[in-house]
Amino acid sequence: MDYETILVRRADAALVITMNRPERRNAINSKMMDELVAALRGGEGDDEVRAVIITGGSEFFSAGADLKEAGERRTAVDAMRMLKSWRRVTNTLEELARPVIAAIEGFCLTGGLELALACDIRIAGEGASFAITSSKLGTVPGFGATQRLPRIVGVSRALEMLFSAEPIDTEEAYRIGILNRKTARGNALNEAKSLADIYSQRAPLSLSLLKRAVYRGIQMDLASGLDFENSLGATLSSTSDRQEGIAAFLQKRKPQFRGR
Repeated sequence: MDYETILVRRADAALVITMNRPERRNAINSKMMDELVAALRGGEGDDEVRAVIITGGSEFFSAGADLKEAGERRTAVDAMRMLKSWRRVTNTLEELARPVIAAIEGFCLTGGLELALACDIRIAGEGASFAITSSKLGTVPGFGATQRLPRIVGVSRALEMLFSAEPIDTEEAYRIGILNRKTARGNALNEAKSLADIYSQRAPLSLSLLKRAVYRGIQMDLASGLDFENSLGATLSSTSDRQEGIAAFLQKRKPQFRGR
């Protein structure tokens, strides 16, 4: 499938989606939102794809939402339509039955950071910068920063970033927990591919249900979350992959998982 705002390619077991609006610094518009969802769903339907990587290329991740397009929306109906489109993107990322890794170089600002926060894993090269600039624009984030950021870094650190709207560097983003990994400048995509290779050796159904258990369970009280975990575990008890995993362990060989 041909896309206008993204590039999509396979790298072994990973599907690499590159935001591709360099003239707009990868500002995310409605077209890109639709194409991201289409590419993500396409990857989910391919049994050979075991992980998804989202990147913006070697110079920058994303400057955020396309403010030029946003400025053309004059009515509340238009604004709600855009917000629903964005929610579709972040919901797809979190509900996708594959690990999703954000590989970040350069600046990752406001909507760009909100997109990264909806990914499962975030990796950045040295020299990257991160900010939510809404308070400079007299608004509040519209794409989840007030909810996902405090869940990841804690309330006080999230408020510090939101209040100041000043960028933080790779080192600070790693220290406070925005990033899972930091690496040399220009190496984020390679690091993401290395992680994707590890994930490709794991049981696909396990990865899918682990992701669901975490995202749903964190919204529950502990007892309900434990019950939910148990119910998901029980659904895997009779799968071929579980039988293969145990057999491979006992036979001291590498398992051959098929996602069944």
